[in-house]
Formats: sequence, C-alpha cells, structure tokens
Amino acid sequence: MLSRIVTILLLLPYMLLAQHTIKGVFSPAKDYKVVLLYKVTPTISEYISNSEIGKDGSFSFQLDASATTGIYRVVYAVPQEDFNFDVIYNGKEDITLTFNTETGVTFKSSVENKLLASYTRSMSAITQSISNYFRDGKKDTLALKTIFKTQREAQIRYEKLAENSITLHFIKANKPYIPKKHEDVKTYVNNLKIHYFDNIDFNNKTLQSSSFLQERMLNYVFGISAEGKDDITNYKNNIAVFCNAIKNVSPSIKRILLVDLWQEMVDLKLEPVANYISKNYLLDIAKLLKDNELVTTLTRYNNLSIGHKAPDFSIITGKDGQKLTKKLSELQGAEKYILVFWSSSCSHCLDEIPQLQKFIKSRVKDKLKVIAIALEDDNKAWKEQIKSYPEFIHVLGLGKWDNKIGNDYGVMVTPAYFVLDRNKLILEKPDGFVGLKACF
Repeated sequence: MLSRIVTILLLLPYMLLAQHTIKGVFSPAKDYKVVLLYKVTPTISEYISNSEIGKDGSFSFQLDASATTGIYRVVYAVPQEDFNFDVIYNGKEDITLTFNTETGVTFKSSVENKLLASYTRSMSAITQSISNYFRDGKKDTLALKTIFKTQREAQIRYEKLAENSITLHFIKANKPYIPKKHEDVKTYVNNLKIHYFDNIDFNNKTLQSSSFLQERMLNYVFGISAEGKDDITNYKNNIAVFCNAIKNVSPSIKRILLVDLWQEMVDLKLEPVANYISKNYLLDIAKLLKDNELVTTLTRYNNLSIGHKAPDFSIITGKDGQKLTKKLSELQGAEKYILVFWSSSCSHCLDEIPQLQKFIKSRVKDKLKVIAIALEDDNKAWKEQIKSYPEFIHVLGLGKWDNKIGNDYGVMVTPAYFVLDRNKLILEKPDGFVGLKACF
C-alpha cells in the first residue's frame, strides 16, 4: 500500500504539469521552420511557447495545468498579424490539426474546434444556396422558404450542440438574419445590412480575445455595398454604421479595432478613408487614452496625405562665402520637386540615386528639381558622394533615423520619394524609382 502511495506521489508532478497538447502537421513542410503559441486576451497576446517544425511538418505544444481556457493563437510566419490562426482550448481535450498553405487549418481532434468548423461549413453552404436562388432569378417562393427554414433549424441545432462550451459564443454571434417570410432580393439584402451586427456582443471577452470581431468589421466595411455609391463614400458610410455598433464598447477595444481598420486603409493607399477614420473616431480615442504615439502617427499620416502641404524644412544653397538658407516653401523656379530621402550607407540608394540623376538629365532643364535629404550618422561619406550629383539640392540630415526632417516625413526606409508641385503640395508618394518614373 505504501509503495503505491509513493508511486502516485512521484507521478503527481508530471500529472499536474503535463495536461494537454496542441499538435499538428504543416504542409508543405519545407515552407515552415518555427511555430509560436500565444494566449490571447482582449487587449494583449501573451507569449506561451515555440516549437520547431520537423522535417515532416510536425509540431507540438505541451500545455501544463496552469494553462487557462480560452483562445490561443498559432503564429507560423511574419508578419505575425497576417500569418496566424486561432484555436479554442477548453482545458479538457487535446487538439490535433493540420495546416496547408492553400486550404488553411483543419482540426482532426478537439470537439469544440471541430464543432465550430462544422457550423461554419454548414452555414456557408446554406448562404451559397440563398445566393444561387437569387442569382438564378428563381420564382419558387416555397423553395426559398425551405432554405430559410433549414438555416433557422441549423442555427438552433448548433447552438444546442454547443451548450456550455466556448464555441457557443461564436455560434451565437454569427447567427445570421433569417426572414420569417418570403423576401425579394432587394429587401433581403437591405435587411442583411440593417441586422448585420444584431447578434454580436462587442463586450464579450471571448470574442474580443479572438479575430472574430476584426473579421466581421472588415467583412462589413468591404463587403456591403450601396447602389450608386463610389467605393470611398461606401466605405465611409459602412464605417459610420460599424462605429455606431461599437459605441458602448470600452475605448481600449475601440482602439484595437479601429487601428486595424485604419491600417487596412493605409495599406490599400485609401488616404481619404484612413483620414476619415482618424478625424471622426480614432483620434479622439487616442487622446482619451493619452496614447501620444498614436496621436502623432495619425497626425503625421494626415499631414503627409496627397494634396497636403509638404512639411517645411531649411535648405542651405549656394557656394562657400555665398551660402543662403531658405525654406522648402520658399524655393521657386521648378514646376515639380522630387524629395528623395537616402543615405550614403544604403545599397539600394547607391543603386537608385544614379538612375535618378540620369532621369533628371533627360527632363527639360529647370522644370524638375531634386532635393536629396541624406539621413546620416556623420558627413564624411556624404561629402564625397554628393560631388557626383551636382544637379541635386543637398540637405544633410544628421541623426539618421532620429532626424527631424525624416521624422516629419515618416521615413522608415531609404530611399523614400515624394513628388511635390510648384506650391509644395504633395502630389505622389511613389514606391521606389520605378514608381517614381511612372509619376511623370
């Protein structure tokens, strides 16, 4: 008896430490090296562990008894915000999955995750049936009522199956608008818009800890269209509806959602929409939260948008003994100006600056001027380099990445280009020299 007790006591630490696993296989295996695991909360993602991906694509995470239930995020590449997927961990079961570059994640074991995947497939198939009905112009109202009945019954069935589970939060939040009687396509689509957010509790901690709210936000903003409206107007209208839906949510959660949406518009180069989000919603939230870094980022982006006056800075012109200091805004004589931020230690710059010089020489003299702002730690290499480019107006930006001019222009990489008109209004912000040439 004593020996049995001793054995149990010896095994107890292992029983407590080794609770459950999240494991699986990535394919094609050669495309993946390391996978990271995070525990997601409404405001932060807590790093848990990492696992090397084997030659066969396999990985495994061991979760001990201290691992709390909720949403975990598996990150498999960078940038992390783009290459990840969520898993539900209920503290009661192991999770086994496969991930393929083309088809995404498939759960092999885990009741909760498989149930949510099954629900998603089922509702997607029904939605496709509705789309096919309206697209084909069918007139059989009984058939449409049958589809809606199937949709209603499926929702009820899955909610019952998910009782007392984490999955239930997502199934209830995803409940679609389902008509109680026949509706024509115009009425149905309009009601989909009106009731899109009806079943989403934006204060639900589980939803806040997942990508669900972001996905619903983006689906609405980019997926709901209005007849006769251009994309910019349509996006703004949809954003206003979304922001009304989250009006009672905490500022910190609003910030997370709206920063994601703002960044999406920035990445798509939709400046009017990004600035609309900032001016009408996000800037006030940033000030309320005393998030000075975000305030600076939003303000700078707005100030550097197309059509805005370029940030001013001083330029020393002329030769020794006849040097003059002018502001960018005071320069005259050219129809357009190219600002190029470069560095004498930047290999890409040393490749593109000669091409820029050749391009300038091919243009009508004095119609186009280049102002080259060098972000440098010191002036030694710069003084030698600029001798090869007498056509440029040169500005030395000491401090390199901590230079005021570079900071005012939001320069993160070199070379970086801005095209200004004669009044120093920003016309273009091309990517690279090829993009610059396309502006002329």
